[in-house]
Amino acid sequence: MAAKLKAAICGASGYAGAELLRVLHAHPMVEVTAATSERSAGMSVPEVFPHLPGYAGITLEQLDAESLAGKADVFFMALPHKTSQPAVAELFRKGKLVIDLSADFRLRDKKIYELWYKTPHTHPQALGKAVYGLPELYRSKIKKARLVANPGCYPTGAILGIYPALKSGIAVSKGIVVDSKSGASGAGRQADPRYGFCEINEDFTPYAVASHRHTPEIEQELSVVAGQKVIIDFTPHLLPVNRGIISTIYLRLSEKIDTASALSIYRKFYKAEPFVRVLGEGQIPSLKNVKGTNRCDIGLKANPRTGSLIVVTAIDNLVKGAAGQAVQNLNLMAGFPEDTALATPALHP
Repeated sequence: MAAKLKAAICGASGYAGAELLRVLHAHPMVEVTAATSERSAGMSVPEVFPHLPGYAGITLEQLDAESLAGKADVFFMALPHKTSQPAVAELFRKGKLVIDLSADFRLRDKKIYELWYKTPHTHPQALGKAVYGLPELYRSKIKKARLVANPGCYPTGAILGIYPALKSGIAVSKGIVVDSKSGASGAGRQADPRYGFCEINEDFTPYAVASHRHTPEIEQELSVVAGQKVIIDFTPHLLPVNRGIISTIYLRLSEKIDTASALSIYRKFYKAEPFVRVLGEGQIPSLKNVKGTNRCDIGLKANPRTGSLIVVTAIDNLVKGAAGQAVQNLNLMAGFPEDTALATPALHP
């Protein structure tokens, strides 16, 4: 039996880090050998996350890329933006496989990154080598990559919902509206009163209107698909649920087309994709049906009265929107079957 691939999770005490630990525990070809946390260093994983008793032998440590490099072959970086840059660059320089879950290596143009994230990008050489980690668009590049920039949660649902319509030409690239709603875990595991139970319970509110940092990421990838610069209206909302993102997308049709024909186009694009499910006519995605899965569910309806195509996507923001997609990328990079450790049913109800 071949030796298992050794993995380290940097930022393991956050929601995405915890989800990585959960998913990788079921991976037959990967062994987690190290995990870091600045706020919980010195504690074992089960002390921080009692639902993960299988990691009793892993003690969380502070991040030191130099000493950590010898402990693993692949590194999952579940760190805040800016914090991730130097560690990713150092581990990449040392020849390690790196999957970065922060925003630091997603935007190819460092000036756009600096504009939206209000901080310098100090490692442009590594940025130039990063591959955007959306397998449905970049599978062949991911297989050859050593540094993968795992997509944001909102962009994953938005891009997958829009891609077939732009690529096939049934929709135009102007006037795209993305209206998304996320569970509270999307904000991270932080002590911020805005995300406390009493603040979000029995409420529903938009935030970062016309200014959310995932906007340029969505526009970057749609511009590649469309072959021209794409600008969108993107509005996120905070739902009083733990996890999940549902996005309602409005596209202007370039031709008269009915719902059945549009669904046929989407099914053709995603027929070989293990983690995209195009629903039947009259079916609309729901958060509970993707909870805990690495799947993106897509439903749509053509509206002849307005000449628009309405596309709805649903993902689990912690799985397909973060940790699950990161493991999917690892499987591609390491040559494992793509669905390894990810072929799980929804957590229902």
